[in-house]
Amino acid sequence: MLSYFAIVPIMIAILLFVVPVEKLTRSIAAVAQAALCVYAFYIFRSCKDGDIVTVVGSYEGFLGITLKADTLASVFLMLTSLLFLIATVYSLNSAYSRLFWFLLFSWQGLLNGIFMSNDMFNIFVLVEVATVVVAAIIMFNRDNRSMYDGMVYLMVNIVAMQFYLFGVGYLYKLTGTLDLAAAAEALKQYDKPALILPYALIMTAISLKCALMPLFSWLPKAYTPSTPAAATALLSGIHAKIGVYLFIRFHFVFGDVLTPEFFLIVGAVTGILGAVMALSQTDILKILAYSTISQIGLIMIGLNVSDIYSYTGGIYHILNHAIFKSALFLCAGIITEAYGTREISGIRGVLRRYPLVGAAVIMAVFGITGTPFFNGSISKYFILSGTSRIVTAAAIIINLGTIIIFIKFSAMLFGPGQGSRPDSPSSCPLKTATVLALGVLCFAGGVFGEQAIHFLFNTAVNIDAAGYIEKTILFTASAIAGYFIYRFFVDKLPFFKKIREIDLSFRQICASIGAFFATTLIVAWLS
Repeated sequence: MLSYFAIVPIMIAILLFVVPVEKLTRSIAAVAQAALCVYAFYIFRSCKDGDIVTVVGSYEGFLGITLKADTLASVFLMLTSLLFLIATVYSLNSAYSRLFWFLLFSWQGLLNGIFMSNDMFNIFVLVEVATVVVAAIIMFNRDNRSMYDGMVYLMVNIVAMQFYLFGVGYLYKLTGTLDLAAAAEALKQYDKPALILPYALIMTAISLKCALMPLFSWLPKAYTPSTPAAATALLSGIHAKIGVYLFIRFHFVFGDVLTPEFFLIVGAVTGILGAVMALSQTDILKILAYSTISQIGLIMIGLNVSDIYSYTGGIYHILNHAIFKSALFLCAGIITEAYGTREISGIRGVLRRYPLVGAAVIMAVFGITGTPFFNGSISKYFILSGTSRIVTAAAIIINLGTIIIFIKFSAMLFGPGQGSRPDSPSSCPLKTATVLALGVLCFAGGVFGEQAIHFLFNTAVNIDAAGYIEKTILFTASAIAGYFIYRFFVDKLPFFKKIREIDLSFRQICASIGAFFATTLIVAWLS
């Protein structure tokens, strides 16, 4: 049953590649995505009665290749299907070749396989192939810039996953199994020193996939001018969450070796520095890319606080980020096509000329900044529920940075609207409908936040009215402070121009991977 999620998208990808009729290709793509979305919801509902396990091949138990859909995996499958459906509908009127549809569906099948796989080596293979597919999408137009960025993206991720492979090999030597659940059970008999090396190896690779500091600089390279808009949304919305998903999964494998305090600090540093890097950018896609890094830092804070509400908030923020960041990237695709530039200084008057697109941008901005009654406010409320004062202060600084980022980003909504092309997004109703749908989800995820968390994760949470009002006052104060900081400091400091020019080479990125591995090893040994 579960194998269909990995096999069917790849079979459809092959079919779309060989179908010569362009209109038929798009029709098949839309129908297939709708069907996959319905099937994902069916699997999610079935998981309410217990985990679903499919054994591939004739071997039973940990010796076989098992696909498993528990609550978390089924939610990720449903999220993946929804975002790929949105991306497909968004792309129906675009003049993409059959190669684009082949890569899109292959990518989806690989992601589904990662979220379902219970085998550590299969995860390695699926992640590596997905990396190749994404690199091909980045290099889609084959210009010099995209070819360079795509190759750096590919090589950095391959280097990082070798750390993962060595770590998995070490675990196999200790346990004799590649199954996550069986390995977790077998490792209970080992003392902590025996697990430090595989832990450091695997967590280094996962941290790079999460784009944690200082392993972040490969991620913005994925957002080249030639990368299709739908692909940028999927890169930020779901592909960037692979690392976070694996981080959660391997937490249950290593047990006592975990170093949550270390990753709490790394998450806070990632959130703050990611916001600083985003503020230094002038390209609207790079602003969104670095803000993704900042938001992942906030998610890591939630996942590493020993409080069920903070952990739930971190999980819910993964979903919320997928929704509002996909909306922002898709809106950015519409806007850059209409204005012919990605420079934020050359884009003004979006709300006046394209009110529906502008409305979608506003709802997504309200979501990511944690505006009351929008989805981000709920997940951030729960993340802060169980944090200490120092961690709370770091999260407030991260959100202040997010507010300043999107005050800068929202400047393009206002003004006279000069510079736009005659062909407006109003001529592409499907694109407008998709971004509006995502914007509405940002609002619904806030108003019905408690119900959504209970429905998705079977976790009962309660929002304290007094606490939510306190967070609303804090948000209002942060918004006011953010406006004045942006107005009088951000664009006037040469510091931000210097930050913008930072671009690590492949060698420097590899050095940062080695340094992170050594640090993780030392921290795990000393903790």
